[in-house]
Amino acid sequence: MVRIFYKEKKQIRKENDVRMLSQIPNVIWVDLQSPSPEEEEWIESKCQVSFQTPQEIVEIESSARFFEQGDMMVANSNFSKIDQHGYHSYPVSFLIKNTTLFTYRQGDSKTFADTVKKMRVYEEPFETGIDIFLLLLETRIEADADLLENMSREITNISKSLSNEKKPKQEILLKINTLQENSMMLRESIIDKQRVLSSIQRSRLFPESYRERLRIILKDVGSLTEYTTFNFERLEYLQDTFTGLINLEQNQIIKIFTVVTIVFLPPTLIAGIFGMNYQVMPTILHPYGFYLALILMMLSSTAVLWFFKRKHWI
Repeated sequence: MVRIFYKEKKQIRKENDVRMLSQIPNVIWVDLQSPSPEEEEWIESKCQVSFQTPQEIVEIESSARFFEQGDMMVANSNFSKIDQHGYHSYPVSFLIKNTTLFTYRQGDSKTFADTVKKMRVYEEPFETGIDIFLLLLETRIEADADLLENMSREITNISKSLSNEKKPKQEILLKINTLQENSMMLRESIIDKQRVLSSIQRSRLFPESYRERLRIILKDVGSLTEYTTFNFERLEYLQDTFTGLINLEQNQIIKIFTVVTIVFLPPTLIAGIFGMNYQVMPTILHPYGFYLALILMMLSSTAVLWFFKRKHWI
């Protein structure tokens, strides 16, 4: 699917028929969402542009994330999203030629849908594709901030669960590990944007009039990077707390078994002595020898427990 946005007087119009591209004046944005090979070839031939392959878009080298080619700027970045399966990232390619923006992506994106809504609501004029490009970045940063706030709420809930739970559960540790993975993925996506935007800021093709706005966007991205670091540190703290609670529980169990072993050691010794198979043995012929042995065993256990209590070991 291809959506063509163009300016007619002061209004932004949309056209979905790619064959009308050559007849539309003042085109400011061409959005290619999972385009067919025919649509892609048509736009390349009519607009004199060349889109990268999906394999080239996802390459991580700096030269592949941003480069200039003649009068074109090409920037590739990863956007993040959340669904019922968790956090995911997907690549988006931006191409700016003669102030016209071309975007290439696979699948639907809430960021792009929100940007189109803002274009219809905002009163400020959108003169060129660079206005749309910066609006897309601002919308994406707002979405990343929402993801970070959602993650922060989840971390807070886990912290409260650890405080309220008398015994730590395995599910809490699994949630912490999942949030750590999501936090790292989101941080990588934000740092990727920061690197791409820094390259655009140094570009000779980027208009000087937009550099201040781009600088503000870069500052916002830097704030998000610090936020992800804070969330990750909180998760590490929660993981250490969980591990500490597990160690305390294990130490308590070991302590109980140790006390039980020591408490029953004297009675076991007495039982062993009275169980020796000798003909001559004190109290062996005593009518109350059996009961005397039981009393000694109980007294020895009680004495050990009393000693432990006095020392505050139990």
